[in-house]
Amino acid sequence: MNNPIAKFSEWFDLAKSTPEIAEANAMSLATASKAGFPSVRIMLLKGFDKQGFVFFTNFEGRKSLELKENPNAALNFFWQPLGRQVRIEGRVEQVGDKEADEYYNTRPFISRIGAHASQQSRPLDSRATLIKKVEELQKIYSEENPPPRPKHWSGWRVIPKRIEFWQAGEFRLHDREVYTRINGDDWSVEGLYP
Repeated sequence: MNNPIAKFSEWFDLAKSTPEIAEANAMSLATASKAGFPSVRIMLLKGFDKQGFVFFTNFEGRKSLELKENPNAALNFFWQPLGRQVRIEGRVEQVGDKEADEYYNTRPFISRIGAHASQQSRPLDSRATLIKKVEELQKIYSEENPPPRPKHWSGWRVIPKRIEFWQAGEFRLHDREVYTRINGDDWSVEGLYP
């Protein structure tokens, strides 16, 4: 198979159907500042296709500020019960407003309120301050009158340049296969030593 997106889809479907894996879409997201200082956190993949891998977040938080300075990112999925890992590296682009609105409108009401209430990554004097803001917003909005997507909340698409598939092997003789984008939908593929 010379299509890493199709291979990812197969592996992802298997991970989703494995009872021991609570959230198959949980991934590590690595970013770096303009000066090259790295940062990593767990995010949830919300969609993927041949264009890339999408997650949503507050654009005023640390991860987004770093992506604006340095538009390169790496993702890592580790499905331990399957002994499988997928590493993805590439550039990022912001998703369009339509795509961000469509996803935002699928979120539970309280999650939409949270997107307005949170000043992500900024100092918080106490949890009570956050709860108070949520309660204030709940007096303004309701399930019937939900809050619109905040302008500072959207999504990023990681456009893959390199995708590596890792399968655990006996005696640590793992299988590793790396796909590198040549251009468009064309990829080269090669095996790597474990």
